[in-house]
Amino acid sequence: MAEQRFGEFVEVRRHGHVAEFVLDRPKAMNAVSTEMARSVAAACTALGEDPGVRAVVLTSTHPKAFCVGADLKERNSFTDADLVAQRPTARAAYTGVLDLPVPTIAAVHGFALGGGFELALACDLIVADSTAVVGLPEVSVGVIPGGGGTQLLPRRVGAARAAELIFTARRVPAAEAASIGLVDQLVDEGADRTEALALADRIAAHSPVGLRAAKRALRLGHGLDLRAGLEVEDAAWRSVAFSPDRAEGVAAFAEKRKPNW
Repeated sequence: MAEQRFGEFVEVRRHGHVAEFVLDRPKAMNAVSTEMARSVAAACTALGEDPGVRAVVLTSTHPKAFCVGADLKERNSFTDADLVAQRPTARAAYTGVLDLPVPTIAAVHGFALGGGFELALACDLIVADSTAVVGLPEVSVGVIPGGGGTQLLPRRVGAARAAELIFTARRVPAAEAASIGLVDQLVDEGADRTEALALADRIAAHSPVGLRAAKRALRLGHGLDLRAGLEVEDAAWRSVAFSPDRAEGVAAFAEKRKPNW
């Protein structure tokens, strides 16, 4: 297992074709400071450019939190000019996760609030353990979800449900979060990382060309009318139909063996 640090607060661990993206600022419950945001964006750039990565799992080193969102202690010292200057750095962190070209899974335990939940929402799937508490409480401190939350949450749970959660700023415990679709898989306490890595490993067994194309079609087609979406799908199909992976996949199936991607 190879390890690589991105600044002080982010570590990437490689498990074969699965990259574990570790939020590692335990003294602040992984609150996203300017420095941490830069590290998140840098790690996303590196992972996105690595052809050996087939799936990414976001995890946390803090025993009681995935990520509690923006570093409000740092923000409290900002002038208006500081806040404006920091905005592109913050956005790059969240869009970096959102734009990863391979399947992404968040492994959530404890608090995933504000920007912390937005990092999870930027992933394709969320595995949460029974201690998870999620929410977007930004209006309670005078702002709005600014890391994609107002756009990603309604895509998960619908406009009315997202409005209720954002307007009330309420924190949602794990069982309810699973029942209304805020998370995709609920597991026993302490099992979120193990289960998310196992899921990523199952995903990574498949064609890297196929996985990237499927994600691209899912993301680009979402929200389009059916005919436009089918054109997105057709373009993605054409990008893989004549690839070496397609030839290898068909040959492996015919020969009853595992494909060698």
